[in-house]
Amino acid sequence: MAFYYEPLSLILATLLLLLSNSFTTISLISLSQAINNGGVTLDLIHRDSPLSPSYDPSTTRFERLRTSFHRSISRQSSLKSTSFKSASKSPDSFEATLTPIGGEYLMKINIGTPPIEILAIVDTGSDLTWTQCVPCTQCYKQNAPLFNPTKTTTYRTVSCTSQQCQSLGPDSSSCDKSNSCLYQVSYGDSSYSNGDLAVETFTFDSSTSKESVVFPKIVFGCGHNNGGTFNETGSGIVGLGGGAVSIVRQLETTIGGKFSYCLTTLDSKSSSKISFGPNAIVTGPNLSSTPLVQKSPDTFYYLTLEGVSVGNEALAYNYIPNSNSKASVEEGNIIIDSGTTLTFLPSSLYEGLESTLEKSITGRRVSDPQGLFGLCYELPSNGEFNAPSIIAHFTGADVKLTQESTFIEVEKGVVCLTFVPSQDLAIFGNLHQMNFLIGYDLENQKVDFLPTDCSKTH
Repeated sequence: MAFYYEPLSLILATLLLLLSNSFTTISLISLSQAINNGGVTLDLIHRDSPLSPSYDPSTTRFERLRTSFHRSISRQSSLKSTSFKSASKSPDSFEATLTPIGGEYLMKINIGTPPIEILAIVDTGSDLTWTQCVPCTQCYKQNAPLFNPTKTTTYRTVSCTSQQCQSLGPDSSSCDKSNSCLYQVSYGDSSYSNGDLAVETFTFDSSTSKESVVFPKIVFGCGHNNGGTFNETGSGIVGLGGGAVSIVRQLETTIGGKFSYCLTTLDSKSSSKISFGPNAIVTGPNLSSTPLVQKSPDTFYYLTLEGVSVGNEALAYNYIPNSNSKASVEEGNIIIDSGTTLTFLPSSLYEGLESTLEKSITGRRVSDPQGLFGLCYELPSNGEFNAPSIIAHFTGADVKLTQESTFIEVEKGVVCLTFVPSQDLAIFGNLHQMNFLIGYDLENQKVDFLPTDCSKTH
């Protein structure tokens, strides 16, 4: 039976391209050398920009937003499925750039020697990195060439007895007749990838210094049997989750278990940033930190949300209307996820949030034309919509959310609250992470929040 990894918003936006000859002019350096040169920074492509292979000039901004919102609903369902299935079972640094794609983010990596370039959705809720490979017994259609392991000098499959294979677990690995490790992963939307578990050289480019940082022997999946909802611009996954086979965990000793990102707003012309190692340490006068909670599955990053505030009115996580009693809060009751656009709250807390906001907002309430959001208003003719501030209270960290992320114009003249109710899995989505420098410290088991203008970061 395959291990259930969560989908990267169900639709991968991945591009596999042969690296151009210009790569030969870029010097290759180790990760330790990179820190002496200020790290490596990579410019990425916005999925909805004309440079993106998935760009559709016929779609409007509102249509792209709606698509990302609906992906959030599907993703939350899949993450819930992953969580419940799992619960039922007993000194270096570098930078790369992230770009918003309607609530999702892409990062380039190069695989092999000579390197092949992959542009993939990056997600803190996925572990195994894989790409479609030759020979392909069953592959979904992709526009770019498949990765060919016979064309690289650093590709090696791993044995069934290796630690790399064992780290997948018995549900997602098996052996072939030659004792090589095979992986099997499936997703909540019935998409899947099966193939050889292998090690390869991964390279991260710097667009500023013309230097590339090399990581040898990174475990990844070379997929020979893949299918599902992947579109033809896609070619795999890059996982930054907390599981053993994620790139973050594989580089944990080297990067000190630290990475951070700063997500720009959806309309920003600046790209976001992701950093690994010492450069990922978050510092500043308005810094707040909250503990990471260890739970199953270890792919997810669990936090403890104690409640939210609307203006001066506080609502506990276990909100009970007209009650002053405070029920105990379960640790690790919400996951922070860069691949989910919206924030999902327990139904009772959401209802309290909606009711409190409604009492505080002066405006004409309207219905969401597509029925997704519960609290919507007509945008005033001057284009200015005013709502009280919302603060998310994590253990030890009070995160004041920006109004441009809590209320978004989803249709012409209609703004809606970007929280939605959930009967089960709560998720702190990426809309509410924008314009925060967010640091993950796996060594000290914490997540840091620092409000900032991410368009001016780095």
